[in-house]
Amino acid sequence: MQHPGAPEGALELILITGLSGSGKSVALNALEDAGYYCVDNLPPELLLPFVALEQRQGARRVAVAMDARSAGALPLVPQHLAVLRAQGVAVRLLFLDASLDTLVRRYSETRRRHPLSRRDIADQQLALVQAIELERELLADLREQAHVVDSSLMLRAQLQRYIKTVITALPDQLLLVFQSFAFKRGIPVDADYIFDVRMLPNPHYVAELRPLTGRDEPVAAFLSAQPEVDRMFGDIAGFVGGWLDAMARDHRSYVTVGIGCTGGQHRSVYLVERLAEHFGGDWTALKRHREID
Repeated sequence: MQHPGAPEGALELILITGLSGSGKSVALNALEDAGYYCVDNLPPELLLPFVALEQRQGARRVAVAMDARSAGALPLVPQHLAVLRAQGVAVRLLFLDASLDTLVRRYSETRRRHPLSRRDIADQQLALVQAIELERELLADLREQAHVVDSSLMLRAQLQRYIKTVITALPDQLLLVFQSFAFKRGIPVDADYIFDVRMLPNPHYVAELRPLTGRDEPVAAFLSAQPEVDRMFGDIAGFVGGWLDAMARDHRSYVTVGIGCTGGQHRSVYLVERLAEHFGGDWTALKRHREID
């Protein structure tokens, strides 16, 4: 299926990058399942020749993963992507990220060595943390251009589903993602903007509403009847809507808005549902509920 934002017959290229241990391989597998021809750990120097070869062979959908093992050539990637876009290639970037604690735990569980870990440091924990921080620094420029996916609290199947949702929605215009979350489980690292709605009336303290979520009609009815909730919705919608045109003019491809409450079940979920519906008529708007999806 030709991507809706791509010119007829154009090659679609999705570049996957991000931190080691954040789920790049899972994302690449999801794209392979979706019909993309996938290549892992392609050196940046080979990106242009590889795309040219795929074009000659008539390929239509290609996904490439790169990581910090190619650190010396990573600065070339933005230039290569600009060349490909000028040639009519529909280029999209996905950046897989995760919190430091999550990455350390994953490496500890698998007992694998980080690809940038220094062998001359006896303290393996210190070596791992330093390697992760170095990798984050090396990939910072690519992260700024990409749609960031925080895999910290995602199971493998959840990450695969989310990647498939994102790629089917990747437009030629700005993609807007609204994400609910629980502050008690940490702030999502992929959010461009964070709004705290914990001061709003909490359905958790209404016995019959406690087991429900913000997607259920009784909770929605309760919250919609609260003036503070309506005011919060208007404030968030006004801020986001007031800057979307400017971000689009600045060639932003993705904006992720995090809405957080205490448990990520009621208030944040309700507002994400409402905001996605509000903006969905004029923009491509996705919604994600981190604690209940």
